Amino acid sequence: MDTDFSDDFKVNGKFSIKKNSTSYKGKLTKEEGAQLLIKEKEKLRELQEKLYADGSQSLLVVLQAMDAAGKDSMIEHVFGGVNPQGCNVTSFKTPSSKEYSHDFLWRHYLALPQKGMIGIFNRSHYESVLVCKVHPEYNLSEKTWSSVEDFDNTFWENRYESIRNFEKHLSQNGTTIIKIFLHVSKDEQKKRLLDRINEQEKNWKFSAGDLPERALFDQYMEAYETAINETAKDHAPWYVLPADNKWFARVAAIQIIIDTLEKMNLKYPQLSDKEKQGLEDAKKTLENE
Repeated sequence: MDTDFSDDFKVNGKFSIKKNSTSYKGKLTKEEGAQLLIKEKEKLRELQEKLYADGSQSLLVVLQAMDAAGKDSMIEHVFGGVNPQGCNVTSFKTPSSKEYSHDFLWRHYLALPQKGMIGIFNRSHYESVLVCKVHPEYNLSEKTWSSVEDFDNTFWENRYESIRNFEKHLSQNGTTIIKIFLHVSKDEQKKRLLDRINEQEKNWKFSAGDLPERALFDQYMEAYETAINETAKDHAPWYVLPADNKWFARVAAIQIIIDTLEKMNLKYPQLSDKEKQGLEDAKKTLENE
């Protein structure tokens, strides 16, 4: 049975969203997936500790998805076992007036992980070419543009170029990037939204704004396809994970993260001879108490 999915969902070449399954789960059962996730979480915990000790690099995990695709629960189940001191989660909502007074990437720079850390973006700089592509009038809040007519092909090409340059700069300065799109079907999204309405303990998750956005599902898929094709690079790869089965998406995501960390050639710090002698002296002092 194939239980390693870390290379299965990386975007290589021309990407078509319609050709990517939302329900694939390999030959795993849900129970087998749960057990595999437990084992992988221990690997991730060890690698995160090594990243923190190494202190020369950082990892940025970008999560993008439609509403109800499982971003929040993925963060909980995948990263629940790591040391919280070495991991930061930033959820990006509608920009504030202060954030709108800067360029669209400014607030994302502020949230980047420092060296030795894992940073998780729950939504990200890609909202500027996703929700703002579907609702171009939102860009007017930046106060740089006078009309939606300003948002032509050149405008969007410049946005993609800015994102590519941003990610290239990060990769050249010690930050490894993983971008994950949780690909959920429209039918599965409907089921999960209904669950939020029908199950009282989930009512708080439902927003009245979910339905108008759902009506634009096909436009969002087109925006995602374009954004992924424009920005999938070796130094900042996209992974499109089938997300109709949350448990499988979690297994695939954690394996991608583990594989990436293993390729970062992390090392525990090596002590100098003087430092080693200091340890020996400290050991003798403690043993002789």
